[in-house]
Amino acid sequence: MQPINFISDHDDFIIVEKPADVNFHDEGDINNGFFNQVKKQGKFDDLFPIHRLDKMTSGLIIFAKNLSAAQTFQQLFEQHKVEKYYLAISDKKPKKKQGLIKGDMEKSRRGMWKLVRSQEKPAITQFFSYPLTAGKRLYLLKPHSGKTHQIRVALTSIGSPISGDPIYSTHDSYKEKRGYLHAYALNFTFNEQTYRYVLPPSFGEAFLSESCQQQLTQLTEPWSFPWPKVK
Repeated sequence: MQPINFISDHDDFIIVEKPADVNFHDEGDINNGFFNQVKKQGKFDDLFPIHRLDKMTSGLIIFAKNLSAAQTFQQLFEQHKVEKYYLAISDKKPKKKQGLIKGDMEKSRRGMWKLVRSQEKPAITQFFSYPLTAGKRLYLLKPHSGKTHQIRVALTSIGSPISGDPIYSTHDSYKEKRGYLHAYALNFTFNEQTYRYVLPPSFGEAFLSESCQQQLTQLTEPWSFPWPKVK
């Protein structure tokens, strides 16, 4: 169990950094899931999970410290008033360099999901992308919904599965020490006060490469980008 990086400790919530390759929930009979690690290391009597990240995904995550705060955050998420921004890296040439990925998601095989053309309850993801060295591309993504594997499926649908993704990029995932998806930034208003957090990735050779680090200096305020309005 590694030490938890507590980014912010508010009266009503905490912001922490989830490492890559750690399950959010416990595996088996051992209380080794990220949620229980945070609760134990922070010595919290009560702690309420607000959202979760996939095992391979690192980055910012919110926990409420009381039921009232948990209910407030639940409303904020339901109303899409918590802006989340992610970073991803792919080594496959994309079908398009920026834009909107929108469609319903259906279960596929081997625990996978796929994007389909119907628009009944669509997963919606916006993105910008930037060239890196060694044929890689960095994505800045803004999801407008919270579907299982949403970003992983979205990038796969445009021909750019995330490097190191053990499900959607199986051909070369064994070459990478992590799946290159990171919860990079949060922007929300809680009890009439605005909170903004940005956390660059701390693990992964491609994330820490010079070309990626240089690009990240231009992405420090993702909420201020000219994101087209989603209808």
